[in-house]
Amino acid sequence: MATKLSQNEIDIKLGALNELVTDGTYWERSGDSIKKTFTFKSFIRAFGWMSQIAIWAEKFKHHPEWFNVYNRVEVTLTTHDADGLTELDFSLAEKMEKFQ
Repeated sequence: MATKLSQNEIDIKLGALNELVTDGTYWERSGDSIKKTFTFKSFIRAFGWMSQIAIWAEKFKHHPEWFNVYNRVEVTLTTHDADGLTELDFSLAEKMEKFQ
C-alpha cells in the first residue's frame, strides 16, 4: 500500500510538478487530491493522450479520475487506499505533463 504524504512533502512535490507545466495551466490541490484541466487541439488528440496515460496508469496500478468533453480532460488524482496523496499521484501527474 502507498504511504500518504505529509503536508510538507505535498507542497514540495506540487511545486516541482508545476515547474514541468508548459501550457500555463497548473495543478491545484483540492483537499486530499490534485486537479488539472488539460486542453488539446481536438477531441482525437485528447482521446489519444488519454490512451497513452491509460497505459501508464496500468503500469503504475494507479488510475485517474477523469472527465472528457471534446478537447478538454479534467483530471483528479488521489490515492483512495491511503486516504490522500501519495507518490503514485505525483508520478502519474508527471507522465501526464510529459505526454501532453
